[in-house]
Amino acid sequence: MNELVFIGLGLNDEKGITVKGLEETRTADQVFMELYTNLMHDFSLPRFEALCGKKVQIVSRKMLEEENGKVILEAAKVGKVVFLVPGDPFIATTHVTLRIDAEKQGIKTRIIHGTSIMSAIISLSGLHNYKFGKTVTVPFPDNFSETPYNVIAQNKKVGLHTLCLLDLKANENLFLSINLAIKMLREVEEKKKLEVVTSDTVAVGIARAGGDNPTLKADFVNALENFDFGQPPYSLIFPGELHFMEVDSLIAFAGAPVEFRRLVK
Repeated sequence: MNELVFIGLGLNDEKGITVKGLEETRTADQVFMELYTNLMHDFSLPRFEALCGKKVQIVSRKMLEEENGKVILEAAKVGKVVFLVPGDPFIATTHVTLRIDAEKQGIKTRIIHGTSIMSAIISLSGLHNYKFGKTVTVPFPDNFSETPYNVIAQNKKVGLHTLCLLDLKANENLFLSINLAIKMLREVEEKKKLEVVTSDTVAVGIARAGGDNPTLKADFVNALENFDFGQPPYSLIFPGELHFMEVDSLIAFAGAPVEFRRLVK
């Protein structure tokens, strides 16, 4: 059977995979995995291999993006191949090209979904999912642009929340911090002066979403800029218009100051 099955690993550790995903992995002829698109804090490859009973081949960004996943596609031409990806296979990842190439080469593809960092962040915050606008990635300083600021401004204009995924290079152990992301956005504010990210702007910082001990803190930007969120990975939310239930959630779950109650629309 020539087949390529994309399976989400979920978040944090080897126990995040679904039962269905694990069953599919156990019946594969070859198993590949990438771990560079997100940090899985407590993941252990030996424990995962013991769990699924398979030897897992780790693939690099170069193998997937520069070499077009050739090693995976060649294996899938002669058997059942599983490709394991942190989170959900096609949420905030770049692997759709691999699936397209597989289908073009006559390889059947399937998806076994996993918990996504995006759903975990929204669930933790207590904010309403349907009130989120466009999501944006805040890049490292050497590749920074005004795009994240502009997206936040566009979403706020229509009352929507903005989820900012902070850049990372997990294989190099590099993670953009919430503190630095806020600093860069405020520098754009000083230039554009649209009152999008000011000292009294409301924001929510999240670290290690999906882990056993995530950190969640809602406050005004001037307080968050110096808050210690601990270990990565990190995300940041800039709320738009807030419903009273959302404010109650931020106070109860994210330690927001009671002054947030005056923000209810």
